[in-house]
Amino acid sequence: MDLKIVTGMSGAGKTNFVQVLEDMGYYCVDNLPPNLFSKFVELILQVQSDYDKVALVADVRGGKFFQDVTRVLQELKNKGLKYEIIFLEASDDILVRRFKETRRRHPLAYKRGLLEGIQEERQRLAGIRGQADVIIDSSGLRVQDFKEHAAALLTQGQTGERLQVRVLSFGFKYGLPIDVDLVMDVRFLPNPFYLPELKPLCGQDEPVRDFVLERPVTQSFLQKYTALLQELLPLYLAEGKQYLAIGIGCTGGRHRSVAIAEELGRRLLAAGLPDGISVRVGHRDLNK
Repeated sequence: MDLKIVTGMSGAGKTNFVQVLEDMGYYCVDNLPPNLFSKFVELILQVQSDYDKVALVADVRGGKFFQDVTRVLQELKNKGLKYEIIFLEASDDILVRRFKETRRRHPLAYKRGLLEGIQEERQRLAGIRGQADVIIDSSGLRVQDFKEHAAALLTQGQTGERLQVRVLSFGFKYGLPIDVDLVMDVRFLPNPFYLPELKPLCGQDEPVRDFVLERPVTQSFLQKYTALLQELLPLYLAEGKQYLAIGIGCTGGRHRSVAIAEELGRRLLAAGLPDGISVRVGHRDLNK
């Protein structure tokens, strides 16, 4: 049985993640008290042919029940049951904004401020986060981008993919992405932001792309960095790494980093990487 334990911060996207799981054929149970995990799994095993993919969602909404989650997961492991813990998170400022937009009450914000509730939740979840097999940071991702990212992670290995490479542009002014493995700072390149005709555009627009990519320093950098990644990616694959996120950062995440991420992704795809390595490009701060 393919068993997923889904948890994480309130407002980080668990509902959308469950929708992706359900679309992929998972039988999902939301807000199940951890003390019922064992009994539920035993029930599922009796009819395993009908429910071979199961996801159980638990978080601080469970109140005192959730305090037992670490013990319960250890009990499952002691019984020989294999599972994967998926933890969803987002930055404090993103979570505050989402709760204000939806006008939903944070489960720990009763009789305290919203930010205090978020910070308290983060402390309570520190233990289970440390046990997570996969951590997904939804900060700055639109719903559709998040769902595509989640689906790609879940289908990894099922379509011949053994190493999924994600090239992600971002802006340093909004903070480093939490889930990147490698970071490249491209703020050494000339900034089109300061040209009035290019400022309102982004790195996907041809004038900005040409401004960034046509410079000799850019071509030299791309040639050397692509060559480095061509050496590294097969080594990561050989070591069994399943997911590699490469962050490409500039100041605002709209011009230089976007153009470089797009071009780097294109060059890697054209480089003839070994079978089993896929490359996708995303942009965290493009619409800010």
